[in-house]
Amino acid sequence: MKSDELWFAYINDWAGQFPGLDWFMLQVSRESNLVIPGILVVGYWGWMKWAEARFAFPCLALLIGFSDFLGGQLKTLIGRPRPCQVLDHIHELVGCGGAFSMPSNHAMNSGTAISFLVMLYPPLGWILWPFLGLIGLSRVFLGAHYVTDVLVGVALGALLGGGVGFLLKARVFRKKPLAG
Repeated sequence: MKSDELWFAYINDWAGQFPGLDWFMLQVSRESNLVIPGILVVGYWGWMKWAEARFAFPCLALLIGFSDFLGGQLKTLIGRPRPCQVLDHIHELVGCGGAFSMPSNHAMNSGTAISFLVMLYPPLGWILWPFLGLIGLSRVFLGAHYVTDVLVGVALGALLGGGVGFLLKARVFRKKPLAG
């Protein structure tokens, strides 16, 4: 058994043993649970730093869309089957999902958004980095991805979101103050 399969089995074997943990991991992984907090954060962002938010929020939205598109294209290009398609005895709590596994779009999109936000507002890192870790862990726990699928998704998302966040902070927000 390959090390990626061993890590997958170790994490995924916890699924089904504790109903509360299963429920929590499902909630962490459910994208719809981010809508209300996202709206509140954007509202607060706009209220406190309108000049930045009116420019950065559309950038973030486009970035997440691009990240999702790129992740889908990479899945097709890499063509790695999901664990549920090749492994026996897995705890599959969310269904098998699409045909391919690498990279995890959940991890890539979350990594993009979180890296972008932390690049602009470093103090957010103390809460957003652990949350990104939970999202990635939940994808393996629920049986949807291998650990390396998640790690590659986070790394690509961090490069994309962190890179654009860095450019935005260095080139737009520092060079000329935006009128609010």
